Amino acid sequence: MAEQQVQPLHNEKHANLKVQNGINVEFLKSQHLIPVVAHEFARVATEFPMAFVKNTESGQFQAVALFGLEPGENLYVKDGKWQAGFAPLAAARYPFGLVKHPEEDQFGIVIDEASPLVSEETGNALFADGKETEYLQARKEALVNYVEFARVTEVFTQFLAEKELLVQQTLTVEIAGEKKDINGIYLVDERKLNELSDEDYLELRKRGYLAPIFAFLTSTHQVARLARLKAQSQEA
Repeated sequence: MAEQQVQPLHNEKHANLKVQNGINVEFLKSQHLIPVVAHEFARVATEFPMAFVKNTESGQFQAVALFGLEPGENLYVKDGKWQAGFAPLAAARYPFGLVKHPEEDQFGIVIDEASPLVSEETGNALFADGKETEYLQARKEALVNYVEFARVTEVFTQFLAEKELLVQQTLTVEIAGEKKDINGIYLVDERKLNELSDEDYLELRKRGYLAPIFAFLTSTHQVARLARLKAQSQEA
């Protein structure tokens, strides 16, 4: 796997660079989960199961989409190709990224020069006559939106944790007649959700949290899809 060469984007240095749309399959093929933001829960739920994972050091929770049943496994990559209908925003941002300025509340855009999506031959131009193209402006806007979405999702997740709606659970799937447990994940506790006071439930509604919660609950049915993909990969 080629090493990443992440550099600040510059209109002179990268005057002739072009970028193809796509995702970094080489990186993703060994990722069994990836962060997701609340704004995409409804779409994510149509393809992937979601869960929350807890950072053992900070105690903070993060929403993730599951691509595999164990670390290092991505069941949505086959023969070097991405098999799902779309990729979560965290993967779709590539080969661009945002880096926060150490002292100021500003972000700079960076690009992985070693990405197979980056070249001077094919793809969408980033600059024309030293100025940003509409394509680059749209990609930058998506990056900034993602940062904002991530902040909102953090607040949303913190709220669920404070209301004790996240509970550690083990998901059991059956693969080729054998049961397998997925441990160390947290799900929204539907029973606790139903037992919330009217006041707390109204607060969820007012904050716009009900839609992502229900999308999250729906997504757990996709675990069966992971089990099917796992069984197929073992047959191949």
